Amino acid sequence: MCARFFLISPGEEIIKLFHMVSFPRISPRYNIAPSQPVLAMTKGQHGFHVNHFQWGLIPGWMKDPVPGQAMINARSETAATKPAFKNSFRYRRCLIPANGFYEWKSAGNRSKQAMCVRLNEAPLFAMAGIWEQWQSPDGAELETCSVLTTAANTLLETIHPRMPVILRPEQYERWLSADTTPVPQLERLLQTYPAEEMQVFPVSSYVNKVVHDSSECIAPTQEQKTLF
Repeated sequence: MCARFFLISPGEEIIKLFHMVSFPRISPRYNIAPSQPVLAMTKGQHGFHVNHFQWGLIPGWMKDPVPGQAMINARSETAATKPAFKNSFRYRRCLIPANGFYEWKSAGNRSKQAMCVRLNEAPLFAMAGIWEQWQSPDGAELETCSVLTTAANTLLETIHPRMPVILRPEQYERWLSADTTPVPQLERLLQTYPAEEMQVFPVSSYVNKVVHDSSECIAPTQEQKTLF
């Protein structure tokens, strides 16, 4: 599952990762949550195109969505066939840049410890996503997205059975390729990221509140605990 993540890299790093000529100035975001705007890349006529989608996919055929119906995650194993996701998977795929994400590990007494997950060698990466355009009865348009998930690796499975699909840079073009790419080829990209290439560490409960958006969200806790 992926229910919170952060994107704090400056535009220069995003330009380098996606081989772009320029990139709009953005502010660091340490606690991106569902229903908030999410930076995402799609395939444009001359390379990657920058978008801002609302996090929580609303199928185009849904007549009157209500709070709680938007889907922030889509299972990669079934996204190509599920009615809510199949059109987006076929025609509207995206890349969602991130520096890391959060999960919460059961710590006893019904409490949960916030954990920060990052890659060892790549401070900036991209998660596989899908997006959709929804139109209200009065004609207003809303573009939304969902993060694809897969089975957790051995590092994360004790925290949560699912994790976001993290793609490697050499896979970006294939994921955003034309809709003529056979679905099985796309599905083969959606693998569990290797545990040995990731790290996880506890952070404070400060991140639990979505209104908190500062570097304190990703700061390791001072007290070292054996959580694994």
